[in-house]
Amino acid sequence: MLNMAEGVARLGAIAANPVVATVAQAFAAAGHDLSLVGGPVRDALLGRPVHDLDFTTDASPDEILAIVKPISTTHWDIGRAFGTIGARVQGENVEITTYRADEYDGVTRKPVVAFGDSLEADLTRRDFTVNAMALRVPQAQLVDPTGGIEDLVAGVLRTPIDPAISFGDDPLRMLRAARFSSQLEFEVAPETIAAIATLRGTLGIVSPERIQSELVRLLQTDDPSRGLRLLVDTGLIEEFLPEISELRLETDEHHHHKDVYEHSLTVLAQAIQLEKTRFPDAEPDVALRLAALLHDIGKPRTRKLEPGGVVSFHHHDVVGARMARKRLQALRFDNDTIASVTQLIEQHLRFFGYAEGTWTDSAVRRYVRDAGDELARLHILTRADVTTRNRRKAARLAGAYDDIERRIDELAAQEELDSLRPALDGNRIQEVLGIRPGREVGEAYRFLMDIRLDEGVISEADAEDRLRSWWADRSG
Repeated sequence: MLNMAEGVARLGAIAANPVVATVAQAFAAAGHDLSLVGGPVRDALLGRPVHDLDFTTDASPDEILAIVKPISTTHWDIGRAFGTIGARVQGENVEITTYRADEYDGVTRKPVVAFGDSLEADLTRRDFTVNAMALRVPQAQLVDPTGGIEDLVAGVLRTPIDPAISFGDDPLRMLRAARFSSQLEFEVAPETIAAIATLRGTLGIVSPERIQSELVRLLQTDDPSRGLRLLVDTGLIEEFLPEISELRLETDEHHHHKDVYEHSLTVLAQAIQLEKTRFPDAEPDVALRLAALLHDIGKPRTRKLEPGGVVSFHHHDVVGARMARKRLQALRFDNDTIASVTQLIEQHLRFFGYAEGTWTDSAVRRYVRDAGDELARLHILTRADVTTRNRRKAARLAGAYDDIERRIDELAAQEELDSLRPALDGNRIQEVLGIRPGREVGEAYRFLMDIRLDEGVISEADAEDRLRSWWADRSG
């Protein structure tokens, strides 16, 4: 709950921040207004950390540049066409933008840039009322023309103007509604939800890169499920990630109390908690969270009704990995993220065979080898995938995974599992067998790798003897 007295005190403190005060005094001396705007004001009022210092002013871009040059160590004008000048002041980056009064054509989300002369008009054109507040500096005067304070107190997201007009101007704001609902843990106003459902098709004018960026920022929040539910309930997610909506139609054979959609949201939530527990100081792991959300998207396409009314989803892991790759490529994710997510999805069922019966050391080595650099994430995803309400079953699966992690640690200490490779490399194989580079070298390498996985570490001399015997048998 927002405490107004504390919020006002925090606004005073941010106005007195040395960086803010330095910039404010420079603009006041030049005869221009300056206000801290948007997220910093909202977060200060809520008692959240303030990370970015964004200002707005009646000064033109040229005038902004002239004012900040003497007080900054560096400056940049990459956003000059949009009225934005950046600068580094006392070791901190700030961005200062001329008041805007843009208009949109409804065909693209790129506005016809127009500079304004009113702070209140500038605020009204912003995405949500809680982001449409400003703090005039250095006087520390709050400006709130659209009721942002009331919505902060109520924990509600609404647009400053008719949401149909706001989203029609910039459809990306619909995705921001989902992100902010999770980030701030706010409810979205009913008329705003209705507008998203009506205008969801306009998202088509937004580039895949911008959609991807908002999806990533949503997944980086502590509770993405709140925003994801908004995307699914309004149908907006069908415009860029329809596989999630399709999960609502299926029932998971392992979790009869939940459909696959609910199961997937639970897995995501549990993965985030495990991630924070194991890596408390790390940045949010987007690849892990994508894998948790998408791990079962192959189920609708592999669903089969077996005799006796049992539903099966054979090979949904492999099918889901292919689907995820295609979808993530369409959203312009980088190759490393795509590779990590698809590998995790393809391997997320491997452990459940272990729970049915203890693996040999060879099987554990192969599990580690196949997981490769994704082993730590696979540990988390596999544990998070247990959502059964059957406490005995959940305890059995947790105990089994405790056991496999213990065995991996023990084998790693004995055998350097992190660098699983055969006793001889490709060059030595060629020397021992007297062959040139080619297919035979690869076959010999795989032969020695199988020995490494099945038996652990062997000496180079033993490896050479066994390689010669294998070659002789093969050649004979």
